[in-house]
Amino acid sequence: MKIINDPVFGFISIPKGLLYDIVRHPAFHRLSRIKQLGLSDVVYPGAQHTRFQHSIGAFHLTGLAVRSLMAKGHFIFDSEAEAVQAAILLHDIGHGPFSHVLEHTIISGVDHEEISLMVMERMNEEMRGQLTLAINIFKNEYPKKFLHQLISSQLDMDRLDYLRRDSFFTGVTEGNIGSSRIIEMLDVVDDHLVVQKKGIYSIENFLVSRRLMYWQVYLHKTSVAAEHTLINALTRAKELASEGEELFASPALHYFLYNNVDRDMFFNNPDSLEHYISLDDNDIWSALKVWSNHQDKILSRLSGDFINRRLFKVEVSEEPFPEEYVEQKTNEIAMCNNIGTEEARRYFMALIEIGKDMYSLDDDKIEILQNDGTTRDITATSDMLNISTLSKKVVKHYFCYQRT
Repeated sequence: MKIINDPVFGFISIPKGLLYDIVRHPAFHRLSRIKQLGLSDVVYPGAQHTRFQHSIGAFHLTGLAVRSLMAKGHFIFDSEAEAVQAAILLHDIGHGPFSHVLEHTIISGVDHEEISLMVMERMNEEMRGQLTLAINIFKNEYPKKFLHQLISSQLDMDRLDYLRRDSFFTGVTEGNIGSSRIIEMLDVVDDHLVVQKKGIYSIENFLVSRRLMYWQVYLHKTSVAAEHTLINALTRAKELASEGEELFASPALHYFLYNNVDRDMFFNNPDSLEHYISLDDNDIWSALKVWSNHQDKILSRLSGDFINRRLFKVEVSEEPFPEEYVEQKTNEIAMCNNIGTEEARRYFMALIEIGKDMYSLDDDKIEILQNDGTTRDITATSDMLNISTLSKKVVKHYFCYQRT
């Protein structure tokens, strides 16, 4: 048995066998070189934790949830318990550097969930089929549907860990949910995960905390500015590479800069996955440091600004920004950098619309187990949060542009 001292949950035990083999795998260790919160450390310097730590934490909570359900009389085979913990360990295995940045720049048409499944299937071949059950649970193809809900739902162990962990490392206390109580209140009815009625206040706190964390941390305007500075730098690098310009890059990053990797190529060319699982935050940082001295003034300016935290200025509004105002900023940036307005608009600004709700009525619902044995949706049970509050999508418009 391997014991890891986690700063959030204390000592976490990883038993010998399949689960320990996963943690030792190079593809899993790659997650220790990818920050969990991408660029949130530009606002919260303590946000240095990694996807490795998050995956270990989610694994720990899943183990607690399985034991809690078994204590309530729900039969779960040892093989099923091991498989669901393996699945949660691997749920982020396909994440790229800096969160979702690569999905918007050098790779098109593929999201990290699909890549996670590809990596899992590849590892399953190496492990001679030991991950088959975990993959079936991950894909929601296993008869016991509540096991999949532990991994992916509106009350999964992924969310319970990242809210606690991100709150701890950023210092934003609003995200500090009562994960232990929520897990103890879990039950199963008709093969669906439910929450006992006495746990409803913990669920309300969980939903409110998640909304607060999104707007205070994950979608903080400075983090959004940093992300789009990086996106624009990679977009410029990709364009220069397509024109034959030789750029410094690690072999993995070089592959994606100099090949148009779309969905078809990613799924049909084994080299794509091979290079992808070699990518981590360090590939991007090292390239940007060199690019900051490149002869192309757009690439060098964007790379230098990102390295030295001269980030885009950001304005946030509930309404779209007037086109006249956007044109005014475009002209100012073009004049300041001695470039055309088209280049100024493409590389030195970004208009983004972001919408987020607290609870989705279209996803797996959070059901509350009543005293009479029936279940009701959280929206019909909560006396603090009504359906309009829970499901209302808040939309904000971000205008990021270079400081002049």
